[in-house]
Amino acid sequence: MKKVLLGMSGGVDSSVSAVILQKQGYEVIGLTMLLCENEQFTALEDAKKVCEKLKIEHHVVDLREEFKKHVIDNFICSYEKAKTPNPCVECNKYMKFGEFYKIAQDLNCDYIATGHYAKIEYSEKYKEYVLTKSNSEKKDQTYFLYNIDKKILPKIIFPLSDFEDKTEIRKIAEENGLIVAKKKDSQEICFIPNNDYISFLKNNNIKNKKGKIVLRSGEILGEHNGIINYTIGQRKGLGISYKEPIYVLKLDNIKNEVIVGTENELYSNKLEANELNFLLNIDLTKPLEIKAKVRYRAKEAEAILKVKDGIAKVIFKEPQRAITPGQSIVFYKDNTVLGGGKITNKFS
Repeated sequence: MKKVLLGMSGGVDSSVSAVILQKQGYEVIGLTMLLCENEQFTALEDAKKVCEKLKIEHHVVDLREEFKKHVIDNFICSYEKAKTPNPCVECNKYMKFGEFYKIAQDLNCDYIATGHYAKIEYSEKYKEYVLTKSNSEKKDQTYFLYNIDKKILPKIIFPLSDFEDKTEIRKIAEENGLIVAKKKDSQEICFIPNNDYISFLKNNNIKNKKGKIVLRSGEILGEHNGIINYTIGQRKGLGISYKEPIYVLKLDNIKNEVIVGTENELYSNKLEANELNFLLNIDLTKPLEIKAKVRYRAKEAEAILKVKDGIAKVIFKEPQRAITPGQSIVFYKDNTVLGGGKITNKFS
């Protein structure tokens, strides 16, 4: 019997994943990772109770130090540089598919599994294991998974890959008597109390000086109260008046300025990205026709990808709105994740 180490967060997705894996004939071991100081005690208790109900072994490992180093510190550092980070991408790379995989090896497990909505399968076209989108277009989470190590793809199982509706998941939980069947999904960043990232950054000594709100021309329109309070594409709460609607275009941490402009100026058809990770063995010496997403909720857009010296240049067929440095761009070929990287610059 093959042994699987399953990440147990105390939520309904990971709990039902345990049920599915058992029915597929795997020996399941549950593991809950303690990742942050304000980790909810109820999440740990729920995971424990689910494991007891399903009669599976349950481990708890304290990885708060590693989580701070790889995820929290990166989050703070990004805001210091006026970039908007994506902590879930870092967590998946270093924790859920990094440290977690090491523990699985120590426990002599054949596979690791999580409750992500994504799919891993062997591709005859590419002659290797690939990460593809789940059947649920709305819940697909491949955007957050592009940065994991491709070498471990054959060792990953996503039990929820074929589900299209969360009601199906909850029904399975109810049928198996799991206490998490009606538990709400968490929408917040796990290490930020009450989702108040501004207070979190201030408590971590991020400078929040007042500065100028300016047009690209340099014309001063007003004063901002610290660039960490603003996001690219923001319209409300700027506290300035202009002859037409105005939006945040750029955050300049060197000059401590918020650059604003019209909605048309928010659109760009080119960007650059670094910190690249590719999940397919594909020729990157030539321009590639791809589809790309500049944020999780964005639609995939047709583009040309050029890679040279560790830098990706992406040219979109149609301009994209509010491209944000620090966020991830993910490249797709059909439904397969080619790879991705961190956005560094955008160009009009």
